[in-house]
Amino acid sequence: MIGKLSGIIDYFDTNSLILDVGGVGYVVLASSRTLSSIGQVGDTASLLITTNVREDAITLYGFADALEKQWFALLTSVQGVGAKAGMAILAVCPADQLGFAIAAQDKAALTRASGVGPKLATRILTELKDKASKIDIGGGAQMVTTSKSSGSAKVEVSENFGVDQDAVSALTNLGYSSSDAYKAVLKAQEKANDNESDAGLQSIIRLALQELSA
Repeated sequence: MIGKLSGIIDYFDTNSLILDVGGVGYVVLASSRTLSSIGQVGDTASLLITTNVREDAITLYGFADALEKQWFALLTSVQGVGAKAGMAILAVCPADQLGFAIAAQDKAALTRASGVGPKLATRILTELKDKASKIDIGGGAQMVTTSKSSGSAKVEVSENFGVDQDAVSALTNLGYSSSDAYKAVLKAQEKANDNESDAGLQSIIRLALQELSA
């Protein structure tokens, strides 16, 4: 069983890449979000791997970090959610935000994914509502890519999760429901990202309160 691959990016396709590990090219399927951030052809990259073995094929799925890998396993445990749909969801809803979307029962966040309709989104939200809180947010390896030309390393790490959690806690302490608080914080984070503005705790709380009072 393959748990991790580190090698040189040899080729990109729409939903996969070839990773050259010691002269052997591994075809690894990954979400479009991971593929767009992992680097360029010729860069060195590491991906955590889930191996799917069937009678007619062995398929490798690659993940930026342990959190994305955990969410993939959780999503594909839901009846009707295959690997393709799981990857599509992770492409439109980052792993560090997916827990918020499920806690807020945000169906729209899931139906943005290709192949996920309202009925399937509802099933995912219902089945994972209690399981989502058990995900280990902080643990696991991170995806690292190293530029072949410069030798510099780039680590892709989300830094927003702790801020979002603190913001939700602050809003619930003010009397808002957890669901409303999660939704408001998600919208606040989207606004901050779109405007490339401050995404610190105070700013997120202020933007979330604006959403709640709208």
